[in-house]
Formats: sequence, structure tokens, C-alpha cells
Amino acid sequence: MTQEFRTVALIGKYRSPDIAGSLRRLAAFLRERGVHVLVEQMTAASADVGDWETASYEAIGAAADVAVILGGDGTLLDAARRLAEFQVPLVGVNQGRLGFMTDIAHQDMLVAVGELLEGRFTREERFLLEAEVLRGGECVFRTRALNDVVMNKGDVGRMIEIEVKIDGEFLFVLRADGMIVATPTGSTAYALSANGPILHPKVAGIAVVPLCSHALSNRAITISDRSRIELTLAAPYDARVHFDGQERFEARGGDCVRTFRSDHVVTLLHP
Repeated sequence: MTQEFRTVALIGKYRSPDIAGSLRRLAAFLRERGVHVLVEQMTAASADVGDWETASYEAIGAAADVAVILGGDGTLLDAARRLAEFQVPLVGVNQGRLGFMTDIAHQDMLVAVGELLEGRFTREERFLLEAEVLRGGECVFRTRALNDVVMNKGDVGRMIEIEVKIDGEFLFVLRADGMIVATPTGSTAYALSANGPILHPKVAGIAVVPLCSHALSNRAITISDRSRIELTLAAPYDARVHFDGQERFEARGGDCVRTFRSDHVVTLLHP
């Protein structure tokens, strides 16, 4: 076994009856090979893991050499955002509906993790976005996104207006249902359904994709991953801002959502 993975964290989809059995099998498999196993706290609570050692995300970030995610891409997205600052590599076991990033089939889980422990894997890095909401020039909300940042009309049955700036330069005023700012990872998610470009993970770009624009000239574009995107919501509109579809912020007219590449990356391991 490679010395690289002495402590392995297990993180599963909450409230999923299919996760508990897989979690117990994987933990037993790892223990038999002398690996120290940590189970994320909420995962442990929902899977009834008994006296196994549990840990918060902060403790996992400090102690784990790798984290194995059992669930779908949504579960991996959540873990990636929480662990990005700790630089813990992630391995995805697909027990959900989608598996773009959770690329190990659950029936192949033990074989694939065994290969991982033996050092037979490849590394892949994906960049994240930092996103902050400014109100009156002050930051009132900040988070990260691996897939996308989406400003949309929320529950309102009409279009909203968004002033779009790239690196401080005015681009256009968008009248639409909203706007998606997506990484290459997120280019195959919500942005794809809005006719956005598909970006290879190694492309150093960010996709800016209007949602149901009222003007034919407002098309999806790809910009440098070093650019800063500012979306300012025009008054009197309200809007909802989503981050990877997991966090959200209720924006008011005049609020500016500023998005830029994070200094952190997510490392995915593929057996």
C-alpha cells in the first residue's frame, strides 16, 4: 500500500438508504488493509455507523489524506467546496443519478479503492470560483462554487435586468431570466441546458451564459479564467443567486455579484 493514504475519510449522501450498506462495506475493506477511517459526522448520523470514529469537515481537512465520496455529483460538489481550502483529494463513488465526477460505479467500489491504495490512479485538478455579493459597496455574502454561480429571477414570473461587466468594463445590460457563470466543470451542468459552450476541464476559461435572453445579440461567451465578472441587479428587481445549486442568496436591486477564480483547486483522483 502506498504511504500516501494512511487516513481515509468517508462522506456519503445524507438520508439515502443505499449509502449505509456501501459505507459499512468500504469501511471494513479499508480497516482490513490497516487504513485509519474517519466518517463525516452527518454521514455517520444518517448511516448508523455505531462506534466508528466520526469527524467534522474541519477535522477531515486536517487529518485525511483522501476523501471518498459516496453519492452523486451533488454530494461531491458539497464536499469539494467544504474541503477545497484543505487540499484533500477526492474520489467519487457514484450512487446517484449523475456521475460526471463520481466516476466509480458502486459495484466496482472495492476494486477501484484497492487500486487507489496500491497507487494506481491519475490526478486531475479543477478550479473553483469565489463569489461575493456586494450591497452598498460592502460584502454581505461570500462562498465558493465548483460548478457555477447563477443569478435568476427566482419566483417572479418576469424577466430581470442585469448590468454585466468583465474586468471593470461594461459589456451589456441583460434583459433575461438570469445569467450563469460556469467553470469548465460546470459547463456540462446547468449552463449546457442554456446552450452554453462545453469546456474541456483543462481549458483556462469561464463560460458566461444568459438564461432566455430577450435580445438575440446577448449570446454565451467564454472569457479568461483570470477575468472578474460583475453582475449588478437593476432596481426595482429582486433576484435569487445560487451557488452550485446548494447555497443561495436573496438579492435586491443594486446588489452586485462579483465572481472570480479561486486560489484553491479541487483534486480528483481517478483509478
